[in-house]
Amino acid sequence: MASHEPDLREEVQDESEVMQIQEDYRRASLDPATMQLLDFAAKLTSSPKEMAASDIEGLRARKFMDEDILDAVQLVAYFNYINRVIDGLGADPEPGMRYANGSGP
Repeated sequence: MASHEPDLREEVQDESEVMQIQEDYRRASLDPATMQLLDFAAKLTSSPKEMAASDIEGLRARKFMDEDILDAVQLVAYFNYINRVIDGLGADPEPGMRYANGSGP
């Protein structure tokens, strides 16, 4: 997440909310649609075999279009992939990243 902090800050524009989203998005003041999208992303990341048609239907019920859902799935999959490549190679985080010194979660 540290490498995307500038994007998050630009979107949210509230430092305490940025920190809350990074620490535990479920406790942040997010609208229901955003919360559902983040829950979807977390589930796809942590338990992909448990994904079901109802997960897609839940996003559609929040007015996400199929194109939005496809974009979300591709982004989540890409970031999961690239993080595993970096971890698998033992690569160091980029200089300046908040968790570069091993102090992260």
